[in-house]
Amino acid sequence: MFKDISANTTVLRIVRNIECFNTLIVVVCVFLKSKINVRVCFAPFQFIDFMKKGILLALLFAYSFAHAQEAYYTDPMKIPLLLSGSFAELRSNHFHSGIDIKTQGVTGLPVYAVADGFISRIVVSPTGYGNALYIDHPNGTTTVYGHLERFATAIQNYVKDQQYAKQSSRVDLEVPSNFFPVKKGEEVAKSGNSGSSGGPHLHFEVRDTKSEEPLNPLKFGFSVTDNIAPKFFNLLVVPLTDTSQVDNQYASKSYPVVFYDGKYFLKSNPVISVYGKVGFAVQVNDYFDGTYNKCGINELTFSADGENQFMFRLNRFAFDESRYINSHIVYSEYANTGSRFVKTWIDPGNRLPIYNYNLSQGVYEAASGKHKIEIEIADSYGNASELSFQVEKRHANLPLVEKAGVIRMQYNKENKFEADDCVLQILKGALYSDFDFSYSTRPTTNAFLSDFQLVGTNEIPLQKAATLRIKPQNLPSELESKVVIVNVNSKSGKPAANGGSFKNGWVETNIRTLGTYAVMVDTIPPTISSLSIANETLTESNRIRFTINDELSGIKSYEGLLDGQWALFEYDPRISRITHYFDNERFELGKRHTFKLTVTDYRDNTTIYETTFWK
Repeated sequence: MFKDISANTTVLRIVRNIECFNTLIVVVCVFLKSKINVRVCFAPFQFIDFMKKGILLALLFAYSFAHAQEAYYTDPMKIPLLLSGSFAELRSNHFHSGIDIKTQGVTGLPVYAVADGFISRIVVSPTGYGNALYIDHPNGTTTVYGHLERFATAIQNYVKDQQYAKQSSRVDLEVPSNFFPVKKGEEVAKSGNSGSSGGPHLHFEVRDTKSEEPLNPLKFGFSVTDNIAPKFFNLLVVPLTDTSQVDNQYASKSYPVVFYDGKYFLKSNPVISVYGKVGFAVQVNDYFDGTYNKCGINELTFSADGENQFMFRLNRFAFDESRYINSHIVYSEYANTGSRFVKTWIDPGNRLPIYNYNLSQGVYEAASGKHKIEIEIADSYGNASELSFQVEKRHANLPLVEKAGVIRMQYNKENKFEADDCVLQILKGALYSDFDFSYSTRPTTNAFLSDFQLVGTNEIPLQKAATLRIKPQNLPSELESKVVIVNVNSKSGKPAANGGSFKNGWVETNIRTLGTYAVMVDTIPPTISSLSIANETLTESNRIRFTINDELSGIKSYEGLLDGQWALFEYDPRISRITHYFDNERFELGKRHTFKLTVTDYRDNTTIYETTFWK
C-alpha cells in the first residue's frame, strides 16, 4: 500500500496518496487491536481518539517505510536535483524512461553510484544515451547513467581497450560482475552531453533488473522537490465515428482553458454540444521547483456526472510498448501542429497496460440534457489539478461527408494495397484503429526515378513497420545498387532517405509512418573537411578533427588509419564531426605520420582523405 511513497513526501501528501482511505482505517484497526488490548466498539469520543492514534501510527509506519527505501539509494549527483525531464514524459515515438537532471549548464560534474552493486553494461554510441553505465544492485534494480562525458579512469581504460580490440568506437559491452564492483556514493563517471542529447544533463533511470522495465525514479526517495501542480492548456474534443459531431461539426475542436477558484475551466464557460461517440483529450504539462522545463504528468482520471470513466497511471512500462505513445496521444494533432494531446480513451489496437480503469474504453456518448465532465491530472508527488466543463447532447442536420476512392483498413487484420507502381503491406497489429486509406500519385522532377506515391497521410502512425514497394522508372542497371526510397516532407518538399533495395524490378523498404514516398539514386560520395590539418601541418596539439557529411543515404562507416594502424575516432552526428585524441601508449609520437581516412555512405559511395603531418 505504501510502495509509492517517498521519504521527502509530506504527511498531507501521504494521506492524499493512500489509494483507499477505508483500507487504511481497517489496517490501523487490525494493527492496534493486535498490539494493544482494546475493543473496536467505543463511545464516540473514544472512537475519535482511537482513530487519531491509528492514523498517526499508520503515517509513522508509512514515513518509516519511506525512509527505509530512501536509505537504500543516495542521489546520483551532489548538486540540487533540478529536473528538465520527468519519467514517462511524452517524447517522439516513445515515453521518456527516466529523469533528466540539470547539470548547471556544464559537463564534467561527478556522477555517483546510488547504491552498492556492480557495473553490468557499458555502452558507447554516437546516438541514444551516448556514453552510458548500467549498475546492477542486490535489491533487483538496475540504475542507468546516460549522456556521460567520460567514465572513471579504470572503466575508461577498459572501454578504450575494448574499442581498439574490436576496432569500433561504438561498443555495447556486457561486463562480468567481478570486474567493476562499486560502493554506494562512489564516483563512476563525469556528466556530459554525449549521444542524442540536447544539452548538458544526466539521464538517470531505475529499472527492474529481471524484466529490464524502467520504473519511476521519483518513487524511490531521491532529493527532488516538487510542490507545483501540473497545468492544463487546452481541451480537444474528437468525433470518433463518421456521424459523431462536436459543436455541430464532424471535425475535432480545441478549447483554451483558464484557471480560477482553484480549478481549470473552459474560457468563457461554453457548453459543448456533442453527438454520438466522442473522445476528450488534454494538452498538459508538469513542472518542478526551481526550473521552468515542461515535464510530463504521472496520472489522469476522467469522470462524467461524478462517475469514473477512465484512468491511467504511468510508473513503469516495457521498452517494446513505448511506441504505443502514438496511440496514447491524438497523433493527427501532433502531426499537423506539433501539439501533444493526451487521450482519455483507448484505441482498440493500443496494448499499453497502464490503463487502470476504463468504462467503454473511455469513449463517451452523452445522453439527453447537460452533463458535467471532470478531468484530473496529478504528478508523481500527488500535486493535482482539475478541469471541469459541461457538454450537452445536440445534433445538427449535416450531410454526410463523401469518401470517394478510399479503402477501409482494419487494425485487427493484415492489410494490403496494390497499384501498378506501388504496393503497401501493413501487418496485423501495426494499426491502432481502423482508418480510411487513400492513394494517389503526383509527377516529380528529374531528381526522382518515380512519381510521388501518396500512400495515406502522415497523420497515421504505425506500431510495426510496413513494407513499401515502388517500381522505379528508367533505372539503368548500373545504378540498381544505388537506389533509395525517400520520404518527402509534405511542407518543405525535402526528401529524407528511408533505405531500400532493388529486387525483381521493385525498390523495397520498411516504413514506420505513412505519407509521400518516391525513388532516388545516391551516387554522390560523402565529403570530408579537415579541421586540424592544413598543408600537412597540424594546427591542434592534442587531437585531429574532421567534418564528414553525406547528402542523402547517410554515413555508414568511417575508418582512420594512423601509420597504418586503426585509430579511435569519436563521432558526434549532431555536428557531423569525428575526433581522434593522440595516444602515446598506442602510437609512437615525435615523428612524421601518415594518415588515411575512409568514409562510406549507405550506398557504398566512398571518399578517401590522405595526408602526412608531424606530431
